[in-house]
Amino acid sequence: MELIGPYLAACGLLVVAGVAKAVRPEDTARALGTSLPRRLSHPRLTAAVRIGSALEALLGMVALVFPRPLPAALVALSYAAFAVFVAYARSKGGAIANCGCFGTPDTPATWAHVVVDGALAVSAGTVAWASSTSHLWSFLSHQPLFGLPLLAASALAGWLAYLVMAVLASLQQARSLVGISFERGATDR
Repeated sequence: MELIGPYLAACGLLVVAGVAKAVRPEDTARALGTSLPRRLSHPRLTAAVRIGSALEALLGMVALVFPRPLPAALVALSYAAFAVFVAYARSKGGAIANCGCFGTPDTPATWAHVVVDGALAVSAGTVAWASSTSHLWSFLSHQPLFGLPLLAASALAGWLAYLVMAVLASLQQARSLVGISFERGATDR
């Protein structure tokens, strides 16, 4: 399972984002409300986001501990759905300035978000296809230093993915608000 590291990062991100959205579902509910064809009342949409986010966190935990084909396939489907939703929203001219993915109001959806979601979907799909382990501990026991380097690299990959989807997106949004351009040949006066 060559892509187990990004898969573990994907599972960790599901847990973190799911818990964050379950605690603060308003921004995600607002983003969904502006993008869904049928409008639901805000309280119902907020409750649905809270329940869905708790299930997202639960899926992340189960898939992390048991990297079997079914949980890994569900993780792949989750990230594919995230990528499709963000791409759809962005193609409508940036209908959502904030996806609320991590429970914070300043998480704009970007094309980099789509790319990261797509890459994580592919890694989870690969694990679903090739997985033969019953649980994470049995896999880690066959790794160097009982899998500590793999876990550290996975945590780093998850952190970097978070930075791309949340922090870099916020920086790009702030840059566009103040009109700073970093393009080649552009001069600010």
